[in-house]
Amino acid sequence: MRGPLWLICLLLAAAGGGAAAAAADEALPALVIAKGSLSRSEVVAIGRDLVVDGEALSDVAAINGTVHVAGRVGGDLIVLGGDARLAATARIEGDLFVLGGAIHAASGSAVGGRSVAYPTVTSAWLTLLEGPSLGLSATSPIVVAAKLALIAAWLLLTLLLFSTSGREVLATAEAVRVEPFRNFFVGLTGVLALTVTGLFFSAFAAALVGLPLLALVVVLALLLKLWGMVAVFHAAGDWTARRIFHRRLGPLPAAILGLGLLGVVKLLPWIGVWSWTVATLIGVGASLTSKFGRRQPWFQVEELDEWSARSLRS
Repeated sequence: MRGPLWLICLLLAAAGGGAAAAAADEALPALVIAKGSLSRSEVVAIGRDLVVDGEALSDVAAINGTVHVAGRVGGDLIVLGGDARLAATARIEGDLFVLGGAIHAASGSAVGGRSVAYPTVTSAWLTLLEGPSLGLSATSPIVVAAKLALIAAWLLLTLLLFSTSGREVLATAEAVRVEPFRNFFVGLTGVLALTVTGLFFSAFAAALVGLPLLALVVVLALLLKLWGMVAVFHAAGDWTARRIFHRRLGPLPAAILGLGLLGVVKLLPWIGVWSWTVATLIGVGASLTSKFGRRQPWFQVEELDEWSARSLRS
């Protein structure tokens, strides 16, 4: 899934928002990789169950759904808000991570990497991505006002980042445009790693590291989200201006256009939450892969001078 196809999905979701909202409470049919079938790229199920009876050569993920595996997964299996159920014939070559669910593995199933499950984790991961739930209807005036206030805050952040780090933001936006699907999985893995790290610090290492490292994890996650979403705004607006309006906008107007489009989607019940969650994961992944637009190694080792090198050899 390359290019702007992810944006098409978001815009189609907005166009069909009325029908989707009416069916929001209905269970979606499971995504099935039938026995004898082969999937060469990543597989993602959002808001539905996933059944792998055949073979998936890459990573498999489900958000708010249960994964049933009787075949083979060639990469990692990630489940957020659901269970992982492995039949006796199931083979997972990579790691198995489950947040907000449990692992049910039949005798004979095999996992090549680590198996980690946090059954007590609820929708906290979604809170990190999309903001807190108020326990009110999606059309409640309070919820709508809160969403409008968040959109205004995103606008201020967009203006700030483009005035201070415009070139780096554009580099991250280019990463969003070129490899959105890869960045989605990088973002999903990154959020998962940060969540597990935060849980470890709070549950097992509080006496050793206290709150500073936990706060550092939260700040890092927030920075990745904020930076990445502004890049997503630009990528979405630039693509829309060129492909639909047939004109080229400047960097800041394109970002504002993208924010406006995603802001409209955000107001839609159910669709808005999932669309922004997907966009956030893509943005987080792009922030990581582009190193906040720097495109340099995260940890750069400086070359030793000639005297130091000679001292080490001796």
